[in-house]
Amino acid sequence: MPTTVSTARLEARINPELHALLKRAAELQGRTLTDFVVSAVQEAAQRAIEQATVIRLSLADQECFAHALLSPPEPTPALKRAFARRSALLRTE
Repeated sequence: MPTTVSTARLEARINPELHALLKRAAELQGRTLTDFVVSAVQEAAQRAIEQATVIRLSLADQECFAHALLSPPEPTPALKRAFARRSALLRTE
């Protein structure tokens, strides 16, 4: 049974200089303008999503984070009360 591929259309109005630039870049890569633009937009979208979801730490921040994991501070009284309330709420009888 053949599978059907669903597509969506995207339109953008650009100035002639940008159109010429994109067309030239596509030609240099031996691609159609549509293929070039779709590929470039997909890469940009993936970069934007990665930048929004990946946390990058400096070396000093990495060391501080590792130290906190390996030697956590003692819980504060407020944290101890919160854990006690949580335990009381989650008790099943």
